[in-house]
Amino acid sequence: MLEVLYEDNHIIAVNKKISDIVQADKTGDQPLSEEVKAYIKKKYNKPGDVFLGVPHRIDRPVSGVVLFARTSKALTRLNKMFQEHDEEIQKTYWAIVGTLPPEDSGHLEHYMIRDSEKNKSYAYEKEKKGSKKAILEYKLIGRSQRYYLLEIKLLTGRHHQIRCQLAKIGCPIKGDLKYGFARSNEGGGISLHAREITFRHPVSQEMVTINATPPLHDTLWKEFYNNLEE
Repeated sequence: MLEVLYEDNHIIAVNKKISDIVQADKTGDQPLSEEVKAYIKKKYNKPGDVFLGVPHRIDRPVSGVVLFARTSKALTRLNKMFQEHDEEIQKTYWAIVGTLPPEDSGHLEHYMIRDSEKNKSYAYEKEKKGSKKAILEYKLIGRSQRYYLLEIKLLTGRHHQIRCQLAKIGCPIKGDLKYGFARSNEGGGISLHAREITFRHPVSQEMVTINATPPLHDTLWKEFYNNLEE
């Protein structure tokens, strides 16, 4: 069942499940973009093909808010904002880790290199040939008996940035085998959630904030979420 978080004539945002792919890929699985198109076609009784642009993506094993464009005008402007990591787009994530980070809050800067063949990125303390600077801020916002909840603000947008940078400081995300966590999660996802996006609307120019609830069928997410809501 599609969970629509926000929609108007120009944009639509949904809460992605961990099993969804945002755009079609070599797996041949139905992408979230097609599900959103079908929703729009049915709701607005649209004849013919439905336009839907994809300016924003999150990894398949990650849940949370994904933003789509319903018009070419919105797509062009959102593409520019995302590609330039414009200050008018702010992305906040929640991550569950099994190791307490060195400090309760911090600013991480690394130089990252993407290995496309392995679909993996590597973080280094010093600049290397072909590397790109990666910056994020994190703070500890929850604790359970065995796990910790971090809130992360992305200041750059690199491939697997949060997964890679947290692993680099010894805090791989729960379930993320690719970046060093010991065990997989049920369902194959990882405990990383795109919690919030704030951006300037591509047409109205007003600031919009959209929140996505984490997957509450997961008891750990439910525990953290309920504690924060109290």
